[in-house]
Amino acid sequence: MPKRILQGVVVSDKNDKTVVVRVERRFAHPLLQKTVRRSKKYKAHDEQNQYKIGDVVSIEECAPISKDKRWTVVSAQA
Repeated sequence: MPKRILQGVVVSDKNDKTVVVRVERRFAHPLLQKTVRRSKKYKAHDEQNQYKIGDVVSIEECAPISKDKRWTVVSAQA
C-alpha cells in the first residue's frame, strides 16, 4: 500500500527535530454544496531542523517515531 503524502504549512518549529504542519482540505458540504475548509495539524519529523514557520512542505506517512509523530517531512515547495 502506498504511503500518503500531504501538503501543508509549518505553523510551529519550537520542538527539536519536529515541526507542526497544518494541512487544509476543501470539500463540498453534503447538503448546501458550499465549499467548506477544514484543517488538521500533524507533527512531522524534521531531522536537521531546516524548516521554519511559514514554509510550505510535503509530509509522508512513516512508522511511529514517538507518541504522536507518524509523519516525516519529504520536501519544501518553492
